[in-house]
Amino acid sequence: MRHKKQGRKFGRNTSHRRAMLRALTANLVLHERIETTDAKAKELRRVAERLLTKAKRLGEVAYTPQADLKPADRARRVAAQKQVGRFLRRFGVKDTGDGAETVDLVEKVFIDLAKRFADRPGGYTRIIKIGNRRGDNAPMSLIEFVGSEGSAEAPAATEEAAAS
Repeated sequence: MRHKKQGRKFGRNTSHRRAMLRALTANLVLHERIETTDAKAKELRRVAERLLTKAKRLGEVAYTPQADLKPADRARRVAAQKQVGRFLRRFGVKDTGDGAETVDLVEKVFIDLAKRFADRPGGYTRIIKIGNRRGDNAPMSLIEFVGSEGSAEAPAATEEAAAS
């Protein structure tokens, strides 16, 4: 029996598995949509949603400017940022068309994502199965944050169709 043994091992030791999930989480926060295998996407969902929940539980403190906060709220936010920062690397480099852009990932979690999902009680990511990989026939998935730019176009098209 596998009681209290949840989570996938991926045939890796603990440090390799943790490093893999940290890298996947950082890329998901940076790009808001990544393509990976089904099993990795399902495990990544658990990790990413827990990090986002830590930021979201602060409420408006998460995305209020630092100067406007009381000292107690400032301390709560710093403590939560340290917790998230222990798992998520601080900076990511996003390739734009005209060059590279450095993004502070911890700030993005607390300011952009926590504000976007403030009213949502959970389920911040979606997994879309996209078929099998050509080389080894591994089942592949697209994992993205709900309401990201690419997926925001599809609901608008269905609303227009419903209105007409």
